[in-house]
Amino acid sequence: MVAKPLLYKGLALFTPGEDLIYCLDPHKQGRWHHHLCTVLQHLLDLSEPPLFLTPYYTATVDYWYDPASQQIRVVAEAHPPVWQHRPLLNQLFALPGQKSIPWQCLETVDTQDHSSAIEAYRHRYPQLWQHHQLIYGLQDIASPTVSNLPTASTTEPYLLRLYVSGHTTATAQALKTLHELLPRCLSRPYTLKVVDVARQPDLAEEDQVTATPTLVRARPFPIRRLVGSLDSIERLQRLLSP
Repeated sequence: MVAKPLLYKGLALFTPGEDLIYCLDPHKQGRWHHHLCTVLQHLLDLSEPPLFLTPYYTATVDYWYDPASQQIRVVAEAHPPVWQHRPLLNQLFALPGQKSIPWQCLETVDTQDHSSAIEAYRHRYPQLWQHHQLIYGLQDIASPTVSNLPTASTTEPYLLRLYVSGHTTATAQALKTLHELLPRCLSRPYTLKVVDVARQPDLAEEDQVTATPTLVRARPFPIRRLVGSLDSIERLQRLLSP
C-alpha cells in the first residue's frame, strides 16, 4: 500500500474484471486518469491505454484544507460500477483515524449507454474482463514511461504453472525441457508448479487453459500463456520478457 501524505487527491481505476490500480497524489496534478490507463496497459499487456474506462470505472477522493473553518474537508465521488468497492476504497484512501469516507454516487441518466459502450470493447481487450487479483498502487510520478512502469519487478520471483494431462511421457519431456531452458532465460528465482487439468479443473478454468501442455506466467504481471511445444527458447523468452 502506498504511504499516505497529509493532504492528497486519491484516484482509483477499476476494470470490469474488478482489478484495481490507484494513486495518491499530494500535488493534485492533472491527467492522472490517463496515467493510470497507461500503466494498466502495460500491466495487462493491452495494445493501447483503456481510456474508455474513464471516468465510468473510477473513484476520486480529494482532501483539502479549508482556511475559513480551519478544518480538513473531503470530497469523494464514485461511479456506479465501483460503488460496491467502497470498503476497499476506504482502506486505501481514508486518513489516519478516519473510519469511513463520505462517498457520493455519481448517478447518471445514461448509465445503460455507458455500460453498453464499454461492453463493446470486450472482444478487443478480454484481459480487462478477467480477474487477475491485481491491486496496484502508483507512486507520485509526473508522466509514466515504459522504462519506469512497474510491469516486471527486478526482484519479484516468477510464478509459473505448467498445465498437463496426467503423468505421461509428454509431461516428463515438457518438465525436462523447462528445467533445461528456464535457468538460461531467467536471472532471478522462479517457482514452477505442475497442474493436472483432470485433478484441478477449477484452476485450469481460472487460467483459461483449454489445451495441454500450457505454460502460464502467473507472476509477475501481465499474465501470459505458452501453448504447445515448449522447446523453443525464443517463444519461452517472449513469455518471460517484461
